[in-house]
Amino acid sequence: MNRAWIPVIIGGFVETSWSSTMKMSDGLTDPLYTILTMILLVVSVWFLNIGLKSELPMGICYAVWVGIGATGSAAVGSFLFGDSITSLGGFFLVLMISAIIAMNLVPEKKGTQRNRKRNIGRA
Repeated sequence: MNRAWIPVIIGGFVETSWSSTMKMSDGLTDPLYTILTMILLVVSVWFLNIGLKSELPMGICYAVWVGIGATGSAAVGSFLFGDSITSLGGFFLVLMISAIIAMNLVPEKKGTQRNRKRNIGRA
């Protein structure tokens, strides 16, 4: 695995953490959990940014980050907060994970990222 993915994966897990603390903040009314939510939100986006700066493909990078956060949030919601996951909901979670894995298996054209980066703002 490319080491550039490590911050994106960490950011996805931190995203799960901030969604959990947001739930515990009782609608952002508990100051401690609200502040913790905001800190974790910034840290999560910061890790995503590290991955994007390493020239990972933006769409796939974002999909992995969100997918980890969404799947993790569903799992934490189920185990810690008693949220129910229906069989249809479980099916779509598995489908989402499968789609993210499949997106990573599709090869990217070489050099396209760098060329797009140079042409931004020149139109």
